[in-house]
Amino acid sequence: MKERILSAFQESISVKEQFIKENLETVIEVSKLLADVFDRGNKLLLFGNGGSATDASHITGEFVNRLKRERPGLPAIALNTDMAVLTAIANDYDFSDVFARQLKALSQEGDVVIAISTSGNSPNVLKAVDAAKKKKLKVIAFTGAKGEKLASKSDHVFMVPSTNTPRIQEVHITLGHVICQMVEEILFESHRKK
Repeated sequence: MKERILSAFQESISVKEQFIKENLETVIEVSKLLADVFDRGNKLLLFGNGGSATDASHITGEFVNRLKRERPGLPAIALNTDMAVLTAIANDYDFSDVFARQLKALSQEGDVVIAISTSGNSPNVLKAVDAAKKKKLKVIAFTGAKGEKLASKSDHVFMVPSTNTPRIQEVHITLGHVICQMVEEILFESHRKK
């Protein structure tokens, strides 16, 4: 048992190290993009299923409340949290529409989307990305090693070099924390210096 536990931790560390070597510049680029989005008064919309839904909600909470510093809340919405909206759309239309329909209703030009899918194949995530692209929104994808479908539809792609769902999700939440931290530093350290 000890060996399996140590192996799981080592695998998580290894995947994170490989991921950041391959994605450091994209983390910087996306952090700057989101800081600009918030600075302009636009918002971030996030969504996913299962563990990815909780990641979307968790990341939303860090932006709306705070991560590391006292600061005003930043406008972010997790589209997977309102059970009445989700079940109404799924009942009246189809479960594949639960995020796309909300995006059409809640987004405006200049907003940005984070679509989270470990497989990159979730029909409701892909349909929402199509809706976002029709509204000319920038799409940031968080996915795994086989997430080509989602990646091909996105402007900025974070593809975790693993097919192991827990390892992918561990990178996604770390990535969300790091991006939020960088956005806080960009927005609130630069404003202090002015």
